[in-house]
Amino acid sequence: MILTKAKEEQIPALVDISIAAFESDIAVGALKAGGPPEYNSIGWHIEMMNQGHLFAAMEKDTVIGGAILFGDANNEAFMYVGRIFISPHLFRKGYGMQLMEQIERMNPKVTMWCLDTPVWNNRTNSFYKKIGYVEKNRDDEMVYYQKIIHG
Repeated sequence: MILTKAKEEQIPALVDISIAAFESDIAVGALKAGGPPEYNSIGWHIEMMNQGHLFAAMEKDTVIGGAILFGDANNEAFMYVGRIFISPHLFRKGYGMQLMEQIERMNPKVTMWCLDTPVWNNRTNSFYKKIGYVEKNRDDEMVYYQKIIHG
C-alpha cells in the first residue's frame, strides 16, 4: 500500500469509501448510520485536497482508503490525524496498520501525534491502543489519544 496526496480524479472513490467505512460503525456501537462532519461531502473532500490535507491509500491503481492530516505551521513535530478510513471489505486485514505506518514514515519530523475517536467505537479505540496511542483525556462523546515518538 502507498499513501499519496489525493488527486481530484480520486475524490469520488475516496468519498464512497469514507461513506462505507463510517456508516459501517453501526455494527460497532453507533446509534445510527453516519460519520464525522462532511464524511459524505465531495465538496469538503475537494477542499481538504486543495489545502493539502487529503491523502489516498492506494493498492496498485485502486483507491482503498484515505487519511486527512493536519500539521501545525508553528511546530513541525506535531500532527493531528483528522481521520483515516479503509474500504470495509478490507477491515481486519492489516491495511489500517499499514496506513498509519505510512503516515508516520512520510512525516519523519513528527514526534507528537494526536487524534480522537468516539467513546462508543470499540473497533477504533482498540485499534489506536494497539498501535501505540495512549488515552490522554475523554469526555462524554470522544476519547483523545496521543502518541509520542522518541527519536
